Amino acid sequence: MASAAVIRFPGSNCEFETAEVLRRSGVDSRIYNWNQTLELSSARADAYVLPGGFSFQDRVRAGVIASRERIMDIIYEEAAQGKPVLGICNGAQILLEAGLVPGWKPGAVQAALASNMVHGRSGYLSRWVFLKKTTGVPSCPWLQAMGDDPVPVPIAHAEGRFVFRPDDLNRASGQVALAYCDPEGTEAAGWPDNPNGSMLNAAALMNTRGNVLAMMPHPERAYDLWQVPSSLAGSWGDARRAASPGDLGADPGPGEIIFRGLAEYLGVQK
Repeated sequence: MASAAVIRFPGSNCEFETAEVLRRSGVDSRIYNWNQTLELSSARADAYVLPGGFSFQDRVRAGVIASRERIMDIIYEEAAQGKPVLGICNGAQILLEAGLVPGWKPGAVQAALASNMVHGRSGYLSRWVFLKKTTGVPSCPWLQAMGDDPVPVPIAHAEGRFVFRPDDLNRASGQVALAYCDPEGTEAAGWPDNPNGSMLNAAALMNTRGNVLAMMPHPERAYDLWQVPSSLAGSWGDARRAASPGDLGADPGPGEIIFRGLAEYLGVQK
């Protein structure tokens, strides 16, 4: 059976939800603590997920301490072998700090997730946003089930603004896997559709090979239709409003497509 390892650091808080939606997608999942390097090395899963939270209390800067833990050596080696790796929110911050994304110079930090530039305020922001897959995305395991329609998912972060050096903007544009957009799929022209000021409207960035994805929004929090706000615009909001109470617990939500992509890539038959 296809398997995924969910890596828990001190301060992670989305590991159980992430492991659960992987299992519901047909991928056996197990949570490994940051200090279970030997256990993870022996297991060698088919995919790896770094969940959201506040690893090591976001000290120094978000994700940097976790990125230096020995267990990341295994993630680095497995990513180099082409295995799918997903970092969600704090997990995305860890992947950037570890140099896995964008990965132009392996192991070097060549992009950053800076503090939000939020209209009329500063700091932490939690709300629903819309994403679309960008053109030219290679065969990313996490996105292979995703079409051209905009997908709504929630964000919950204080440091989610993708920034790049000016000289890197051109090549970075080819590695933006998911971009912020409006409910109709038009790329964001600024606030509020781009909720944090990310350069290139980036919501998710991948490595050059496409198997490692660092995304700030939380697809595991949108796995079921009942999690979609009834006030949300667009087709998913329409589906939520039209659903009967009995359907809400059974119908998939928009975030399910990320994990279904992995399952399909791993050959899971449901």
